Amino acid sequence: MTTIAAQEAFLQAFHAERPAVTAEAFGGGRAPDGRSSYQLLCDRVAGRRRVLDLGCGDGLLLELLAREEGRRLAGLDLSPQSLALARRRPALSGAALAKGRAQTLPFADDSFDACVSHMALMLMGEIEQVAAEVARVLSPGGVLACVLGGGAVGGEAYERFLGLLRRTVEEAPASQRIPALGDRRTRSREGLDEVLAPAGFAAVDWETVPLDLSGPVAQVWAAVSGLYDLGPLDRAAVERLRTAFLAEVRDITAPDGTVPCAFRIHVATTRMR
Repeated sequence: MTTIAAQEAFLQAFHAERPAVTAEAFGGGRAPDGRSSYQLLCDRVAGRRRVLDLGCGDGLLLELLAREEGRRLAGLDLSPQSLALARRRPALSGAALAKGRAQTLPFADDSFDACVSHMALMLMGEIEQVAAEVARVLSPGGVLACVLGGGAVGGEAYERFLGLLRRTVEEAPASQRIPALGDRRTRSREGLDEVLAPAGFAAVDWETVPLDLSGPVAQVWAAVSGLYDLGPLDRAAVERLRTAFLAEVRDITAPDGTVPCAFRIHVATTRMR
């Protein structure tokens, strides 16, 4: 099995078990202005009528996009289980939802005015081919807007969780470790420009936003435990990690039971030149 095939097989298996994991982890998060990471993307493509969601998952972002009347929406995802959830959303009854790979989009040239992607672009291999395909299906001046992971905010629950997770994974056998996912260039402005410019995109507008995921400890655990790294771990290892996490955040838990948890996202936006 090739590296790309192994990566995609892992992602499909993970999302078969947790088809709504991304929405569950990030749907309740809020930026300082009160918007969710999904709403931030919606606002970046306001007024665009034909919109493609790349890595649409269970359809949460598409449902928000459907609130703007007259849109023609499409979504693509590797996971049939996630797409099944998207198809159950009444607002998406008219959307074109397809199982497929971003490297070979099943859409005609100039099909869309905008493409959005929430926490998915950074997982994709053969990223130059993805960029070329997105450019192909976008009309001239079409917008590409993505939310990308940016890491933990210091001193809060997510950072503490990552430290515990790192030790857990180091102690696990190789068979319980995930394959390397995506292309690291998608995690910085300079890297993303390097990928997108040859496909005809303008320089990327890059905004880093803290996302507040704070809440009761069970809610915070549900969010942070959605990371792919936990997928291959056996149940005993995950339970040890959960127990260690509960102990680790006890000293930062507020009197009302709220655990502070913040995660940085990058919102990257560009246009076809």
